Amino acid sequence: MKKLLPVFLTLVLIVFSNCSNHNSGNTFHIKKGGFDNITPNQFKGSDIERIQAAITEAEGKTNKIFIPARNSNGTNKWLIDRAILLPSNITVILDNCTIQLSDSCRDNMFRSDNVGRGIVNPEWNYHIALIGIGDVVLKGADNPRATGDGGVSIFLDPGAEGSWSASYGSDAGKEGTKQKGDWRNIMILMGYVDGFEMKNFRIEKGHAWAVSFERTHNAVISDIHINNPEEIVVNGTPVLVRNRDGIDLRQGCKNFRINSVSGKTGDDFIALSNLDTRKTDYNNCGTLQSTMVTMEGWRGPEDDIEQIFITNINCTSMFRGIAIRTSDSASINNVYIDGLITRKWYGGSHNSVLVGGKGYGKPSLPGRINNIHAMNIVGNGYSLIHIEAPIENCTFMNGIYNGQSGQYSGDGKPITYNLDKNTSPNQISNIDKDKVRNVVLKNMISIID
Repeated sequence: MKKLLPVFLTLVLIVFSNCSNHNSGNTFHIKKGGFDNITPNQFKGSDIERIQAAITEAEGKTNKIFIPARNSNGTNKWLIDRAILLPSNITVILDNCTIQLSDSCRDNMFRSDNVGRGIVNPEWNYHIALIGIGDVVLKGADNPRATGDGGVSIFLDPGAEGSWSASYGSDAGKEGTKQKGDWRNIMILMGYVDGFEMKNFRIEKGHAWAVSFERTHNAVISDIHINNPEEIVVNGTPVLVRNRDGIDLRQGCKNFRINSVSGKTGDDFIALSNLDTRKTDYNNCGTLQSTMVTMEGWRGPEDDIEQIFITNINCTSMFRGIAIRTSDSASINNVYIDGLITRKWYGGSHNSVLVGGKGYGKPSLPGRINNIHAMNIVGNGYSLIHIEAPIENCTFMNGIYNGQSGQYSGDGKPITYNLDKNTSPNQISNIDKDKVRNVVLKNMISIID
């Protein structure tokens, strides 16, 4: 035993020497599972500074950071003042943690670092992932500075304004601050990203849409719960927050799989929107005048939304469970929906699936919405399927409509139309039949209370 003691002491000295060399600067690394776990707790500064420093440290090395439940400042929360910017080839593991926007934050929670204010020519990012382990919560601010999309104005008492374009914001009336919403109110915002994954966390009290994608390819979203009702409580007083969608896909989104998403929203739960409303000034990236951080408008087939697979959705929403909207020449095609349960929150024009959409520029041209195939749908709103634009080569089957007749209903019909303003909602005119080509309706049942 005495002969082994010097050898043991030598090994201890070597280990401590290696640790000392490895811990140069203000970082240290915990070895686990054969690789270094990099966490924000290894850095100095505010919560956002430490998270961003961890990402920088991981780039080109592990390409992965862990945000744990316990913050080294002694709390069980990460409170951030500006967006966490995500470069290419980064995975953020959210380990039973809570991340919240601070009351001073007027920004996203997560954003791809290739887009943002002043970035007029964004380049593509690749392979970004947000992965939750255990119980993970992403929360909006307790007293948000601004809420709503780019079309709303902020007020301290939006309910008193009596307008759908009024939303809460503590910046209301403050000189030198923007008095309208914009893309910064979106919780998670990805633009020009090829390869994205997010799974297993909850999103609560978003300032507008929970998640939005612009010109993003090859994305997988799964096991997400969204709690985004139209009202929040600020200092004991309920206030209105407008445009609280769940998941939005904008121009150029392709090859998405969205599975097992649930929750409640004050607007559309899932929205696919390809709107050809801007005919000039396509290079409007990086401004604060829109709900899009990349350019608005449709530039051609590269901006079509296509190959979208949506499965196992269980939601309550004020408006649509899944909304599919285009205008003019923009196209949405090859969308597959299987398994959708929707319940209307209070209010009127709720549909399980909306195909078309009015009030977003010129009407959608014939054939631009095509190959929408939806099956196994249950809903109780205005109708199960509502068609407001020309469509072709579509299938709707195995639907159960359990709404009610009367006001805010399609007279008990699972399929309603709004192609011709002179036709009742549950009918389609002979003229409009030419706009609904090769559409199969099968096993669509109405069960009225």
